[in-house]
Amino acid sequence: MTSRRRAATATTALTCGVALLAGAASTGAAAAAASDGGEGDLANKSAQQISDDALHQLIAAKSLRLRTQTSADPTKIDLTLDRAGNCTGAISKGELGRVELVKHGNQVWMKPDAAFWKSQLPGKEGDDAAAKYKNTFLHGTTKNAFLRGLSAACDLKAFQKSAVAPGEPPSRSPSPTVTLVKGRPTTHEGTRVLPVIKKAEGAVQTLYVAIDGKHYPLKLTAEVDHQTGTILLSNYDTPVSAKTPAPGETADISALEELLQGPGSGSGSGSGSGNT
Repeated sequence: MTSRRRAATATTALTCGVALLAGAASTGAAAAAASDGGEGDLANKSAQQISDDALHQLIAAKSLRLRTQTSADPTKIDLTLDRAGNCTGAISKGELGRVELVKHGNQVWMKPDAAFWKSQLPGKEGDDAAAKYKNTFLHGTTKNAFLRGLSAACDLKAFQKSAVAPGEPPSRSPSPTVTLVKGRPTTHEGTRVLPVIKKAEGAVQTLYVAIDGKHYPLKLTAEVDHQTGTILLSNYDTPVSAKTPAPGETADISALEELLQGPGSGSGSGSGSGNT
């Protein structure tokens, strides 16, 4: 796998998750469930109203923690990100490795694990790189094609924009084929939530909305053709940590490019790693 291919696949779960969220939180006939004391002030709202309100809470957030995974792809994302494009967290690709990620402004740091190096470089080369760069962040800027692709998942504004269907605010026009219904109150990571369920064309999507306080969307699950996907949203409006790796813990991103390209292949056209 080339570095650019890996960068592109790193955001697979995020892209899929946005589509699932938009599908769950827009369009559909409002179908209110019977009042249940456990629903709090959501008891008198329809499923569609709850879904729409949750979507608006999402698009108003200044920052949040995003976790995604799907059964169709080993990619997992766990990032705290904000509307300025800053983030901190990790992106993993199963057996192909895990990368810790820090982004502030146009500065990007990535720390690959041993599995990453071994998946990118054959035999002894991978072992040597894993040993040499153990616990080391590779640093560059978004001028670097690899880092730009990898850190694309840090863009909360893009996530919010993609979660809104065309014609926002979400349409409340009834649909003859899609109905949203309320499930029974339950608990997600210690918080009371109310599921909003959508079934259409063989797919089942469930949006879990916080009952108490602001009605944030906290979890989304989707199942279609025996494949499942999950998005977890939390830490709304908690600032992204301003801490960045110390200079002694970093190396220039050009080291990665040189290793991936191999000896004699030139420096490549997309490095632009300048430490500014």
